[in-house]
Amino acid sequence: MKKILLIIIDGLGDEPIPALENKTPLEAAKKPNLDFLAKNGICGLVKPTFTTAIPTSEETHLALFGYDPRIYPIRRGIFTVLGTGMKMKSGDVALRGNFGTVDENFNMIERRAGRITETGPLINVLNGVIINGVKFLIRNAGEYRIGIIMRGKNLSPQISDGDPHYGKLGKRVQKIMPLEKKFKTIFTAKLLNKFLEKAHQILKNHPLNKEREKKGFFPANYILTRGASSLIKIRTFEKKYHLKDCCIAGKLLYTQIGKILGMDLIKVKGANGLVNTNLKGKIRATKKAFKKYDFVFLHIKAADSLAEDGKFLEKKKFIEKIDKNLTPLLNLKNTLIVVTADHSTCSLLKRHCKRPIPILIYKKGIKPDKVKKFSERACQKGSLGRIKQIDLIKKILLYRK
Repeated sequence: MKKILLIIIDGLGDEPIPALENKTPLEAAKKPNLDFLAKNGICGLVKPTFTTAIPTSEETHLALFGYDPRIYPIRRGIFTVLGTGMKMKSGDVALRGNFGTVDENFNMIERRAGRITETGPLINVLNGVIINGVKFLIRNAGEYRIGIIMRGKNLSPQISDGDPHYGKLGKRVQKIMPLEKKFKTIFTAKLLNKFLEKAHQILKNHPLNKEREKKGFFPANYILTRGASSLIKIRTFEKKYHLKDCCIAGKLLYTQIGKILGMDLIKVKGANGLVNTNLKGKIRATKKAFKKYDFVFLHIKAADSLAEDGKFLEKKKFIEKIDKNLTPLLNLKNTLIVVTADHSTCSLLKRHCKRPIPILIYKKGIKPDKVKKFSERACQKGSLGRIKQIDLIKKILLYRK
């Protein structure tokens, strides 16, 4: 039985871009190693699994590992909160929050407040706020991101997102709505709306934001929430598939996904999820991991972030950087290599998008299909066809033999 390397290049897929001669960043990139794997392997497209307006990283990752997000409602909130080091209790509701910028009519101007990093003073004035007996616990989750725990009685995670980026894709921040007609759900939605209104009043008058406005920076005057979730237990990946597994990732979300699935976390110095992440170190750690593990989940983040910022040229260059660093993995013995993404991220839209995701599966001795290059359009002709993301792990396991 072969070992499995699953490489997830976050946000890899994209749309054709006029400035790239109507190619996607993946098509335009010089990537001899990925093309080699595609040419000597089999290819196809993956249809992302999601329940919201556009694919979310948490739902698509759960689907990649065979956990249907409709059955396991583990949303962004719990990953963000646990990633900050906060501990959840039964009855808590966890939320992911962004410090964002809105105008006087609550139209969203910048959903990351210019990727603000100095958020300590803003968190300090909001942490511990109590409304109707419910306490709001807040901690930094990296740059503009925060984890929020609502702690008290009669709380429910069955509420809508306030971030329009994941809701109705509009420009105005969304009022939190109950998703079912139950007392707890209605109470939770009303309570969170009260908190967000109070937080806005505090934030817009905070000295830090006044100073940012003077300097021409986006003020962090609103909290965009999403991914409400409660504490939930899940069957581990190892018990589900009988594979000894590990996770190598730089960003908190993806290490927490691995942790919730029971994967061992392998830390790599300098692996930060950014463009300057330590790719060489992650590749070295991946090769070493196969001495102990049957399944290695290697996550590479920055292509997604670059596309969200509209930086398609930088996305292309980063894909090329990934490709150069893959060379040591091409000679792995007795290993099935899978390269795909959690979702596509469209650079012109500056957000996750519904486009299908390219995938390649390579092992020595596999009968290759007719695909010669690794790209969205080329993979349309691959022998794998179109695979539902929720069925992908089963498909991978078939080729492990």
